[in-house]
Amino acid sequence: MTHSWNDDQPIYRQLRERIVGLMLTGVFKEGDPLPSVRQVASDYQINHLTVSKAYQELVDMQLVESRRGMGMYVVPGAQEKLHSIEKEKFLTSELPALLARIKNLGISATELCSAIMKADEGQ
Repeated sequence: MTHSWNDDQPIYRQLRERIVGLMLTGVFKEGDPLPSVRQVASDYQINHLTVSKAYQELVDMQLVESRRGMGMYVVPGAQEKLHSIEKEKFLTSELPALLARIKNLGISATELCSAIMKADEGQ
């Protein structure tokens, strides 16, 4: 398995975000084990220390726990906590940047609503 990494941010953060995305979509559910550090390092052809750092950030965020000799597991309530974290991040960081871009481009509220409705119909 190969994955292309971008240069915008460190690989461990990109890996963490990928795992967070999988948790949000329910691929990793509460109580599920995460793939081993060695397995992820091998699959993505990255250093095992990079994977360990990404996993440690998930532990620090209290989304996964390490079970001695067994690996990393998604903790109960992780998906709900992630939804809360991601919603707050969107409302405080991403939305203001998006609104500034909309204003700079001169997009009217009518144009924006029409584009949103059109995009929503396509899903």
